[in-house]
Amino acid sequence: MNRIKEVLEEKGIKQIWLAEKLGKSYNMVNAYVQNRQQPRLEILMSIAEILDIDVKELIISNKEKKNGKKESI
Repeated sequence: MNRIKEVLEEKGIKQIWLAEKLGKSYNMVNAYVQNRQQPRLEILMSIAEILDIDVKELIISNKEKKNGKKESI
């Protein structure tokens, strides 16, 4: 699952709200959430700031550790 989508769901935030805060279209934010497009690093940092989380929480590795947890990169 996409981390942006997970955080939005955890915080009860709608994609349209995030799009307004970012100054982006809903379609662009939805593309980020659906993994159709990857945000530039500057945008990813803005998303983290808006969502009040560390940018590292939005970047996770596809490799899993031996204990089954996802590894941050």
